[in-house]
Amino acid sequence: MTSKIKKIGIIGAGQMGSGIAHVCALAGYEVALHDLDAERIKAALATINGNMARQISKGLITEDARKAALAKISPAESLDALGKCDLVIESATEKEEVKRKIFTDICKVLKPEAAVATNTSSISITRLAASTDRPERFIGIHFMNPVPLMELVELVRGIATGNETFELAKDFVKKLGKTYAVSEDFPAFMVNRILLPMINEAIYTLYEGVGSVEAIDTAMRLGAHHPMGPLELADFIGLDTCLSVMQVLYEGLADSKYRPCPLLVKYVEAGWLGRKTKRGFYDYRGEKPVPTR
Repeated sequence: MTSKIKKIGIIGAGQMGSGIAHVCALAGYEVALHDLDAERIKAALATINGNMARQISKGLITEDARKAALAKISPAESLDALGKCDLVIESATEKEEVKRKIFTDICKVLKPEAAVATNTSSISITRLAASTDRPERFIGIHFMNPVPLMELVELVRGIATGNETFELAKDFVKKLGKTYAVSEDFPAFMVNRILLPMINEAIYTLYEGVGSVEAIDTAMRLGAHHPMGPLELADFIGLDTCLSVMQVLYEGLADSKYRPCPLLVKYVEAGWLGRKTKRGFYDYRGEKPVPTR
């Protein structure tokens, strides 16, 4: 496999995919951004442009750097358009069957030496790698949200991931100006294995009437110096994502301490998924967020 990555393909133009495209383009990589919905690619490019403008206003990047980075991102309306990529990063929805289908399809168009990565926050890298024709060139590169701001990337090797792929991923993360932490391939890796049960426990604290939404978030912001309360953070992550990570932990480790809170399940069933649907533990439809319980 070539150690030089020049072109990166990103599958999924949502919040994470657009953030990954943003940092890759700023680091000088050519980026092909793919999504099933062409409108989402357009929206992602507008978001990237806006976020880069914010970075300029804070003095983090220059106008020239923004123009150069935006010129490096091209929309890829079909998977075939990713055929020349040296590394493809999947950042689709956190559903294993969706990811497996993407990997089966993308491997048909990739050059043999290309590496494949997933941005999954919880699903087994070894299992996902098995749905490709190149498990030794497959790795977990888990970015944190929001990607342009967060300094950490979790690197997760599957059982078959080769050393060359591991070194390639480390080098890539460093070139993005990020720090990597290496996790073993166990359910939810490190960050989410610690963070999501804390959020789930905060939801249980609400469910059992120990405290209100506001009281719980204030307590953790001021009492534990968290920049965001756990329920506000859950809304930011997306309650559907929180639930899917808890389900991966619960099913993968068979320990009752990971049981998703029934209230979390109820909110997801209602379609109240947090900020992205304008309602979760807070209602975002007015001027300022109002607790929904």
